[in-house]
Amino acid sequence: MEIRLPDLALKRIFSFLDLFGLLVSQVNKHWNRIADSDYLWRSLSLQRWDCSNFTNQHLGTHTWKQFFLHQRRKELRLALAQPHNFICKVTKNIAFETELAYLSGNRLTVDEQEKSIICSVSPKQELCAWDVQEDTMIWSSPVQEFHFSNLVTLPQMHLAITMDRKKTIKVWNCQDRDALAVLPMPQPCYCMEAYLTKDGPFLMVGDAAGDIYTFTLPGLRDVSKVTAFQYGIVLLHCSPDKKWVFACGTYSRTLPQVFLTESLLRPSEGSVPLSTFLPHKLCASACWTPKVKNRITLMSQSSTGKKTEFITFDLTTKKTGGQTVIQAYEIASFQVAAHLKCPIWMGASDGYMIVFTSGPYLLLFSITGFLLQRFEDHQAAINNFWVDPCYVLTTSENSVHVYMWEEGGRHPYLRSCCHLENTWHDHTTDSCISSVMCDNASIVLRVRKVSDSSILVMYSLNT
Repeated sequence: MEIRLPDLALKRIFSFLDLFGLLVSQVNKHWNRIADSDYLWRSLSLQRWDCSNFTNQHLGTHTWKQFFLHQRRKELRLALAQPHNFICKVTKNIAFETELAYLSGNRLTVDEQEKSIICSVSPKQELCAWDVQEDTMIWSSPVQEFHFSNLVTLPQMHLAITMDRKKTIKVWNCQDRDALAVLPMPQPCYCMEAYLTKDGPFLMVGDAAGDIYTFTLPGLRDVSKVTAFQYGIVLLHCSPDKKWVFACGTYSRTLPQVFLTESLLRPSEGSVPLSTFLPHKLCASACWTPKVKNRITLMSQSSTGKKTEFITFDLTTKKTGGQTVIQAYEIASFQVAAHLKCPIWMGASDGYMIVFTSGPYLLLFSITGFLLQRFEDHQAAINNFWVDPCYVLTTSENSVHVYMWEEGGRHPYLRSCCHLENTWHDHTTDSCISSVMCDNASIVLRVRKVSDSSILVMYSLNT
């Protein structure tokens, strides 16, 4: 006799499945109906993307399953592309001091991929927006009196935020001529991060005095100011779920801190924001894990640069004596073998793996120190690195390599996809790639010339 589980029990069981498990589970009409439920596919979507603000109104007539599969197809387009599928455009003369930033990002829609829009700075100190597919500048700001020192974007609201050497923050919508808001700061700011929360959009700034400022966007209204260190803040990262904020100072002997974001966004008069120190010094870099949102991995290096260690912490809040406290638990650590060149960059994926570069190699380790994969796709040392929840990009001399994270933590955990050689070589000599990034439909490089400004190299998928 056939035993039929209740819908609620079956839905609970299916909630533990990944994409492939959920698709395979559609073996009969009853299971297929449960496996197609919006509840399960929305849960998968929330695990993979920051789509908490994506509603049924955005879906229109589509289901969450259709939304999920559409986003995955867009992600796979870049992973499956070959060099001949790209159109390469080169734009000369952009400033080499300021980073690039996507204004479009990996926007979540049920429509086809929108235009890839990148923000850059011209040698004249204009903020510019470029349409990557069309290779056209679609907007530029007036020439600024002072050089830009920092650039971040909030793609969900089509905003760019700049800091100049006069210590002035400006918010731009990259449509109007003038800035939407202007705010002078008392100290230079080494790091900025813009993010969207359930309470609205905010900008967080770490300055040279060790203070963390939080402002609303786009108006730059003051929300809070917290003194985190007695030295400048060089790292400021918000967790994927926007619950935590990591901060690290310039003085390597100072312990980094993690703040509860809510206490920075909703400060109580006379109270100290909730935070805790992570008990590890010499922090050189840090990254949150996209899929285990309370997990952070630090990379520490000795003052001589000859010893590198990775330490992974889980964070929780706990009620003690009527008060909420943050607790940090070290769950894993390991030292990089002495024969490996000390890494400069690092990234994380599912909470159990760390990717970093060492000379010409890209290495994937478990958080406990077990070597999972070793890639040798470059002849020379890797000189730039970029990672997000979908892709890993590496560059060396004048070439780029694309990797993609596999779904569900299956081996191979990281897949080598595409190698792009220096198709821009005719435009410049004696140069190096100083920045690289991608979205689902484009790859953008900043190539710095030895004695001149940089060029912008834009690869777009020919779809």
